[in-house]
Amino acid sequence: MSLRISGHHLEVTQAIQGYVSEKFTRINRHFDQVTDIKVLLSVDNEKEKDRRQKAECSIHVKGHDFFAETVHADLYAAIDLLVDKIDLQVAKHKTKMQNHHHVAAKRLVEVTE
Repeated sequence: MSLRISGHHLEVTQAIQGYVSEKFTRINRHFDQVTDIKVLLSVDNEKEKDRRQKAECSIHVKGHDFFAETVHADLYAAIDLLVDKIDLQVAKHKTKMQNHHHVAAKRLVEVTE
């Protein structure tokens, strides 16, 4: 799994990198076929202060891509919300991929004497 973290109008510090990588290990624990994760953290110049910090993520798994984005006043809270959103998407995809075919019921054979 490769994890790329980039910032837009924001310097990505070691603390932020560590926090993001720690949070995204949860996704890899739930679904081991994750090949690539791209995270973009940005600070927008919006008038609404509670929507300034933005976190976006795109994940590539075998045969499918996922995308999520969140905004919040706090960057760490935006990262938490982002991981929750993307984790739900990956978990849903995992359950869809699992084999849901039921084994046919065995026929009951009555022995009469």
